[in-house]
Amino acid sequence: MATITYEHATVQYPGAERPSVNALDLDIADGEFLVLVGPSGCGKSTSLRALAGLEAVTDGSIRIGDRDVTHLPPKERDIAMVFQNYALYPHMSVADNMGFALKISGMKKEEIRKRVEEAARILDLEQYLERKPKALSGGQRQRVAMGRAIVRNPQAFLMDEPLSNLDAKLRVQTRTEIAALQRRLGVTTVYVTHDQVEAMTMGDRVCVLKDGYLQQVDTPRNLYDRPDNVFVAGFIGSPAMNLVDVDLDQDGAHLGGRVLALPRATMSALSGEGAKTATVGFRPEAVTVVSEGEGFPFEVVVVEELGSDAYAYGTLHTSRGSEGDKLMTIRVDAKRPPMKGETIHLRVLPDEVHVFSTETGRRVSGDVASVSGSGATGVGQG
Repeated sequence: MATITYEHATVQYPGAERPSVNALDLDIADGEFLVLVGPSGCGKSTSLRALAGLEAVTDGSIRIGDRDVTHLPPKERDIAMVFQNYALYPHMSVADNMGFALKISGMKKEEIRKRVEEAARILDLEQYLERKPKALSGGQRQRVAMGRAIVRNPQAFLMDEPLSNLDAKLRVQTRTEIAALQRRLGVTTVYVTHDQVEAMTMGDRVCVLKDGYLQQVDTPRNLYDRPDNVFVAGFIGSPAMNLVDVDLDQDGAHLGGRVLALPRATMSALSGEGAKTATVGFRPEAVTVVSEGEGFPFEVVVVEELGSDAYAYGTLHTSRGSEGDKLMTIRVDAKRPPMKGETIHLRVLPDEVHVFSTETGRRVSGDVASVSGSGATGVGQG
């Protein structure tokens, strides 16, 4: 087990206009489960492959423990990688697949068998050791790939979207198994996924990437409660945060023909920037349904009933006219959801509002989340 450190690590492919990973600075603690997440092309897999030695670092460095591994070949880095497609040898048994790397390294057969059986016991694969991969389900194959990594006792596990080939139900089950296994073994793990729900449920910390740049790294809770910028706010959370560009005056933000009062600190920060507009964000659960005239109007288009929860998707008619109409998602009473086509009125909970600069996309210092709603009232108070 070891710490992992990216120091200004950059990866740029020959002929590419910009780096795939741009000056990544990241410290991963010993035994930590860190998830790299972001949309396709954000640089998450490239960051992982650079750590594994499968991509060349063009600037900066990478350390595993006290060793600079920037230019070491993969076999000298003491890591084990789990791939999306399992990468199992079809002609070998499960036991031979799991012990192959140990056999290549020259380990004695008795020790190999001992390690393989121990890993099989941990992963509930004991009854499958003599089978070929084709006789296993997708989830079982993924456990074999995990077992192959475990038997090596590496300093770090690297996992590149290992669950993307599984069906939805099995993916949920397997991600729980992987997270529990990692905590049991205590091995430093870097895990790549494009699924932000997977990232939020598995990681001790989550690192959000976009276009090769690190956007924010924090605990899942902090990412959800206090996103650093508009991208993180819109990417983290399912359903996503509602983000609306609003006009500002001395009273606050104009939203749906009403005024959303903002804290003095937020207004002061926006005024200092000379801002006439801002981006306001709030989660689907951060609204309450109120009487007509007390909140902003929301026209329901679709209602998604999920049993214990229900979400209404609809249109907010903003003060900017039809061009400013905004599609939004809100959580509603699952037992008494609104009807399609109905217009309801909503009030945003003042402590749940996030404010971002429309110019830079950065979180505005002194917004509601950091001032506990001081000086703020909900929509419908104007």
